[in-house]
Amino acid sequence: MRSAIVAILMLATPALAADRPMTGAEFDAYTKGKTLFYGTNGLDYGIEEYLDGRRVRWSFLGDECVKGIWYERGADICFRYDGRIEEQCWQFFMDEDGLTARVAGDTGSPTVYEIRQSPEPMQCLGPPTGV
Repeated sequence: MRSAIVAILMLATPALAADRPMTGAEFDAYTKGKTLFYGTNGLDYGIEEYLDGRRVRWSFLGDECVKGIWYERGADICFRYDGRIEEQCWQFFMDEDGLTARVAGDTGSPTVYEIRQSPEPMQCLGPPTGV
């Protein structure tokens, strides 16, 4: 009986198409409360923690964390990080392996993809200390 209900629910829920950018609501539902690890060109790239209220913490691997927010603009998911004037806009897509992302409007940029995820918060490095 349970498997029949699951099958019916799966048919009733539209699947995300890998060729259609995620909406803000889809992106929020997938990312909120998670820490995602990203890669590009076969190399680790960075980590982002997705918090309530569309808040985030980002870090290139081995670098300090920066706080920010994300918002939807048309088909783009845009990020604005503390201490940085320019926004960064991406289009996110879902496939069987997880999220992939491309810089909005830049077809020549490499694709960034989800390597793994964790429900644990990010471990952030502190600022450098001098002697």
